[in-house]
Amino acid sequence: MPAENKRIVIVTGAGIGIGAATAKAFGALGDHVVVTDILEKEGRETVETIVAAGGSAEFHSYDVRSTAATDALVSDIEARHGRIDVIVANAGIAHRTPLADLTDEKWDLTFDIDLKGIFRLVRAAAPGMRASRSGAVIALSSIMGVAYGWDEHVHYSAAKSGVVGLVRGLAVEMARDGVRVNGIAPGYIRTAQLLSEENSLGPAGAEKAAEFIPMGRLGTGEDIADVAAFLASDNARYMTGQVLVVDGGLLVGRY
Repeated sequence: MPAENKRIVIVTGAGIGIGAATAKAFGALGDHVVVTDILEKEGRETVETIVAAGGSAEFHSYDVRSTAATDALVSDIEARHGRIDVIVANAGIAHRTPLADLTDEKWDLTFDIDLKGIFRLVRAAAPGMRASRSGAVIALSSIMGVAYGWDEHVHYSAAKSGVVGLVRGLAVEMARDGVRVNGIAPGYIRTAQLLSEENSLGPAGAEKAAEFIPMGRLGTGEDIADVAAFLASDNARYMTGQVLVVDGGLLVGRY
């Protein structure tokens, strides 16, 4: 595919997990993927995997907490590639913290990454997308933001719930300029985050969770990546402001 015909796709938190799977999915579609993460080694490995498979990608070390870094990233990509077509705002953290230990600083850190990080990147890219009257934004929420509370993770649930409101507000504001904004709320996905004993279910808890998921298994990063690819495609051209739950039937099956 000629370079000028490639979509320019930014994926945040693309070094591991859902972000890495999503970057690889867009690479396989023939897009040019801008892989970003604070994890440099892992981010560069994602790029190497995409390139080795015949795709096109580049890595940027990028902390979504920095407005200056966000503006610089967007300016650089627009200067070199002319535009940004797709943003997959995936970067996030989840730290188990009981309410009694949930300091202002811990709360603010989670919101700064999981919610404000998405806002910063969209704010910076929006003028270019609106000028070209095209673009798709996909923001990552969670079942813990759309349906469930999560004990000892109230800051995470609150931030991921905020993503839903962010998606709706951005979608309405930018719809007439040809920009679509949607979200994905993953269920239990087999990632390093989920398998962390310290901050999530841990391996045993994850396997136990799989037993009560109607489809009988945990999700994979690829399960989420393919939905992101759909939302960014022309097949979803009349969809905006939606948050799709991708959970193997978990929410509808708990009764």
